[in-house]
Amino acid sequence: MVNSTATTAEEHHELDELIDRPLILKWLYWGLFWLMFTPSIGVTISTLFNYPDYLGTSLELTFGRLRPLHVNGVIFGAFSTLFIGLCYYIVPRLSGVQIYKPSWGHWLVWLWNLGLVAGMASLYLGHNQGLEAGEFPLVIDTVILVVISVLTFQFLATIAQRTEPQLYVSMWYLIAAFVWTVLNLVMGSFILPYSITGINSAAWHGLFIHYIVGLWITPAGYVLIYYFLPASVKNPIYSHKLSLVGFWSLALFYPFVGIHHYLYSPIADWAETLAIITSMLLIIPVWTVLQNFFGTMIGRWQYFSQNLTAKFLIMGSLMYLVGCFQGSTEALRMIQQPTHFTDFVISHSHLTVFGTFVVWAIAGTVYVFPKLVGQPLWSFKMGNWSFWLITFGITLMGLDLTALGLQQGYMWMAGTEWLDTIVAVRPYWLVRTLAGISMDIGMSLLAFNLAKTALAARAARASVSEMATEGGAG
Repeated sequence: MVNSTATTAEEHHELDELIDRPLILKWLYWGLFWLMFTPSIGVTISTLFNYPDYLGTSLELTFGRLRPLHVNGVIFGAFSTLFIGLCYYIVPRLSGVQIYKPSWGHWLVWLWNLGLVAGMASLYLGHNQGLEAGEFPLVIDTVILVVISVLTFQFLATIAQRTEPQLYVSMWYLIAAFVWTVLNLVMGSFILPYSITGINSAAWHGLFIHYIVGLWITPAGYVLIYYFLPASVKNPIYSHKLSLVGFWSLALFYPFVGIHHYLYSPIADWAETLAIITSMLLIIPVWTVLQNFFGTMIGRWQYFSQNLTAKFLIMGSLMYLVGCFQGSTEALRMIQQPTHFTDFVISHSHLTVFGTFVVWAIAGTVYVFPKLVGQPLWSFKMGNWSFWLITFGITLMGLDLTALGLQQGYMWMAGTEWLDTIVAVRPYWLVRTLAGISMDIGMSLLAFNLAKTALAARAARASVSEMATEGGAG
């Protein structure tokens, strides 16, 4: 069980009996809905940069109302919903026991997603706490905290009953992601907005938003790739020791990096310097996990072109390499001076949050969904188109926003008039929108492909049932 691929066909069948297929599918269907809906809001608002009047003058359609829908929708809707659904697949298989209190999951999926629907509606109507990635009103924050807390208890109780004494690395990261996030949500949703003011509020918000990215999205993404890469290429993980180095270095260094967004601010110099040092030290977990991922592919590259799951996982790893290099170098004062407040930062966030972690969640979904419905992917060709459209879009967006941000920063440093800088970078913004459209088309094709897979499975079951009925009548 330590190596998730080293199981016989009989053992695989036994493990498959442990999972709750309808429950996982409910989470994945909702996740695919958010995956199609919330990134498309990003394209909608990016178009405003070139055509600021095309949505009219309604307050509900302004950038300030729509951007929180995009950010929170991608983080909590698209990524987190898919991730939670995939956890219901991973935890029983790695624990060797059924999920603890499985009926809870069927309540939680509706509480989580209807809470998100209500949260999106409240943001659209202008109810906003004013903290990036923490904009949801308090009642929605409460729903999110309750669901994450119950999930944490449910998964920990399952793991405590496991039949395999040693924890596979995916379980390390899963436990950490949920426990860390419960604590972070308490701080960011219930303490920060009401008890911390002034420059301290900015400092703590820097920590909160980076805990969302680094102590929720990052370890959650590691859960997915550490499980699905070995499983999809049928090769053991390259090094268990490297995975532990990555885990403990992430746990040690990431909690301090959030203040690197506030260099040149009134925040204490020692706190800024600590954030810079730990940001650079994040190279350690990044390089160790990437070495593990590419090492796992040794001897399997010849099958890569026909393995859609592995293609998404490795593409996401490449985006992770580039995005984390940006993130670490952004923390240096000499680099932050021309990049702060520019679209260079937006390039970094898209390459990591979407290009890496959402893409890894897509990979897990592509792997699991056909197994859940008992039908091969409806069209590998369409799946390949999805992969290349998403890859082209996020690559183009990353390069475009990086160049845009550097031009912005150096023009500002040179004293160029603000409006002149806007005119100069408008072509970049148009390319950004086109890149987003490419990504949205790719995700729409993917959702369509999975929907056709589910319909084909239903038709196949109906055909078998009809044949059985005819045979019985005969």
